[in-house]
Amino acid sequence: MYPDRVVSGMRPTGSMHLGHYHGALKNWIKMQTELPCLFFVADWHALTTHYDDPTVIERSTWEMLIDWLAAGIDPSQSTLFIQSRVPEHAELHLLLSMATPLGWLERVPTYKDQIDNLSNKDLATYGFLGYPLLQAADVLIYRASQVPVGEDQVPHIEMMREIARRFNHLYGKEKGFEEKAQEAVKKLGSKRARLYNELRTDYQQDGKDEALEQAKAMLDDAQSLSMGDRERLFGYLEGSRKLILVEPQARLTEASRLPGLDGRKMSKSYGNAIALREDKESVSKKIKTMPTDPARVRRSDAGDPNRCPAWQFHQVYSDAATQAWVVKGCTSAGIGCIECKQPLIDAIIKEQEPMHERAQPYLDDPSLVRAIVADGNDVARKLALETMRDVREAMGLAYP
Repeated sequence: MYPDRVVSGMRPTGSMHLGHYHGALKNWIKMQTELPCLFFVADWHALTTHYDDPTVIERSTWEMLIDWLAAGIDPSQSTLFIQSRVPEHAELHLLLSMATPLGWLERVPTYKDQIDNLSNKDLATYGFLGYPLLQAADVLIYRASQVPVGEDQVPHIEMMREIARRFNHLYGKEKGFEEKAQEAVKKLGSKRARLYNELRTDYQQDGKDEALEQAKAMLDDAQSLSMGDRERLFGYLEGSRKLILVEPQARLTEASRLPGLDGRKMSKSYGNAIALREDKESVSKKIKTMPTDPARVRRSDAGDPNRCPAWQFHQVYSDAATQAWVVKGCTSAGIGCIECKQPLIDAIIKEQEPMHERAQPYLDDPSLVRAIVADGNDVARKLALETMRDVREAMGLAYP
């Protein structure tokens, strides 16, 4: 069994904003303290929608990496790297494409959604259709056990699992696999071997999921097994063949509750975003001029917080006492909109202060970021090469 590992990436298509921080980066920061994490800049993925104007990609790549570090991603806890610097991603993508049914790609919900939403772009390309398959290669190449995603991305993880399962079924044909697995069972010792066989029967004949989990836990504790034997026993347990690619699990993350300044989703293209490292004066100006409840034409008019984008910010940034003050003051016209917004300005500036501090050394000396990424590229590539060695061997491509 391979160790638990988290993999996630982002496309470098523009500067990061507070929506990214509350929707993804805060989750990453939490996860890096729990499990080994690999976070990558998905620069090849950016080409799926920006192939005709790639100039934004390089600049956005380095800006995004500084944003990650500023937000609190710790390179001593997480591996940061750039997708295109690990060419094995492309090789695995190519090899997986040979056996992935076309219909699997066409049925991904986000494919049709983006075709509709990005009608101004020519997306009739294989790169766009194959986006989920490259995404699968990005994860499967590190044999990741968990991928942090929002609910809209769960179908992508399900497809990754199907691709890994299909690959293992097609290519996990180790000569003498069953005999080797039975020999590995003996190495567990008589008591554990008997329990393993009983649990395997309970799972395969009676479909008892708890038997499968119990057997997996037992194998995890069997320290004397070699990696090869452990892998065989996991495959033998489930009635499958040799486990080459790991089926990742979706780790559902809390969705961002922070909207854009106009109440829509925060997006640079909508002009309603606050950048992760925006200066104080700009933050203050944007909050002060953001729209409020249209019913409050005059200072003396009572308002309804539920119709006001500023209230949604209060739900993210303000404590219960401040929220109660806002509700009372707004509905009674006891406070004006500018007065209501001041706690938001203070809270956002306070949140961003440590980000500015963490970013400054990298802005002063960009070589520091490049060194972190160079080390991360090396770590990621070593893991990717291990997987590709097994993939090539399984597919009969390991000849000298």
